[in-house]
Amino acid sequence: MSTTAPTTTTPLKPALRTARRAAWLALALFWSAFAVLEGVNHGWLAGLFALALFIAPDLTFFAALGATDPVRQGQLPARAVPFYNAAHRALIPLALMVAYTLLSLPWAPLFAGMCGWLAHISYDRAFGYGLRTKEGFQRA
Repeated sequence: MSTTAPTTTTPLKPALRTARRAAWLALALFWSAFAVLEGVNHGWLAGLFALALFIAPDLTFFAALGATDPVRQGQLPARAVPFYNAAHRALIPLALMVAYTLLSLPWAPLFAGMCGWLAHISYDRAFGYGLRTKEGFQRA
């Protein structure tokens, strides 16, 4: 018979969060390197697309221009939330990459742009920025 008390999962949550963020950071560095490699191998247009789609997901904040509903610190106006969440879902650029590969599209800047988009999403997750609730707050 064991005399040790059963362990709880509470101490694992910070460790799990740290491991998850470290994994996202590793992915962010991978996608950044891949985007740079695509830019080097395929020219300035591929690099420009990678940079443009690296920045583009945060342009969804402009959907909140003119919003009159009051917001608290850290809250995104509700009308911008669907755009923000759509631009920050990793499955969308991943699905587009699969389609790009399966359809044998010959235009490298498109693939480089998707690498930049995935890098952006990965950095956001690594630094603790995830999808938003319908009220505009960060999800836990």
